[in-house]
Amino acid sequence: MLMVSTQVTDQSRPTRPQRMGRLPYTRQHTRVLLGSGAGWALDAMDVGLISFVGLAVATQWDLTRTEQSWLLSIGFVGMALGATFGGMLADRYGRRTVFALTLLVYGLATGASALATGLAALLVLRFLVGIGLGAELPVASTLVSELSPTRIRGRMVVILESFWAVGWLLAALIGFFVVPLGDDGWRWAFALGLVPALYAVVIRWGMPESPLFLERRGRAAEAEEVVRSFEESAGVPHEESRALPDAPPKTAGALWSAAYRVRTAGIWVVWFCVNFSYYGAFIWLPTLLYAQGFDLVRSFGYTLVITLAQLPGYALAAVLVEVWGRRVTLATFLLGSAAAAVCFGMAGEVWQIIAAGCAMSFFNLGAWGALYAITPEIYPTSVRASGAGAAAGFGRIASIAAPLLVPVILGAWGNAALFAIFGAAFVVGALAAYLLLPEHAGDALETT
Repeated sequence: MLMVSTQVTDQSRPTRPQRMGRLPYTRQHTRVLLGSGAGWALDAMDVGLISFVGLAVATQWDLTRTEQSWLLSIGFVGMALGATFGGMLADRYGRRTVFALTLLVYGLATGASALATGLAALLVLRFLVGIGLGAELPVASTLVSELSPTRIRGRMVVILESFWAVGWLLAALIGFFVVPLGDDGWRWAFALGLVPALYAVVIRWGMPESPLFLERRGRAAEAEEVVRSFEESAGVPHEESRALPDAPPKTAGALWSAAYRVRTAGIWVVWFCVNFSYYGAFIWLPTLLYAQGFDLVRSFGYTLVITLAQLPGYALAAVLVEVWGRRVTLATFLLGSAAAAVCFGMAGEVWQIIAAGCAMSFFNLGAWGALYAITPEIYPTSVRASGAGAAAGFGRIASIAAPLLVPVILGAWGNAALFAIFGAAFVVGALAAYLLLPEHAGDALETT
């Protein structure tokens, strides 16, 4: 009888993930969002800058369309590798540590890009930038997901992703005001990339580590310290925790086990389709506008206006992921992206280009928010970052191919066909999201 009573008492205690999941939103969560979001915004600024800088460099160095395509794509080669291996490293060494390391790598490489004197050197540096950037994004979303209250976990990840719009807006402002200043304008734009290297120091020492990761790595005392810091921020009394049930740690191979293979296939398809259409359209957007007869400043200005539409897209997605759920929200925004892409391809007048571009920006970035919300939730703690990183890494294959294919498709079939292809990819992604992915809105994260 005594043994039964002890077991019941122990089972009545919450686990540390349960304690974290039922907390209200606190200032500590705000610090997590701002800390991760600032790094996210700086990432977006770097990706956005290459779309503006690429056009300026191509003009100054008299690059061919193929050479310009490689300049736009080489970073995504690094991103594919960075995302895949960064997630694995985060599951082994911690989310916070890898997050800070990736910021340092891509910040230094971006700053060094300002000194490049030829295409070969710039390609190497952009590859290194991509490694850091690719690893950072899935790791940051995993960290925020594991530190969030269960009832608003999806919303917090969408808000994190919304910092992408802030960074892209910064890139558009730099492209509009700094890049056209002179022959060295693009160099000053790259020099601003040193900011993430400095911010990495703040991230490493100021951000908490995931208590789910710490406990699964046998660091229960450190996990307890993190949980208590959040409870103190919420004014909630501390509780005694029961240990998580013993479970052998899963390896990356578990992503294709019977339990996870359908969702893995689904999330990989969605990531591939979204990357293909988003980067194919937005990386080339200033150049496409320039090719339609707008001068450099006007094409950058129109891109800036279109970028602003990302913010309300994120805001709506942040609400709907908790009301409709992640899967329906993701599929809906992808279908909206498809319609907007087709309209953009057929637009002829300036107002039509801006209106369709804003709609594409609104729906596409809302879809990105929902995608980042759902990706970490479909895997357990031991392979959560690996799963998110593998999906992102596979998606980056599309982001490599898309900028290379854009000039080929444009030359063969024209603008309308190009954006019809982007629209079709969005539709395929929507079907994969709705039919193949599980819904975990309101559910606790799997801790095995």
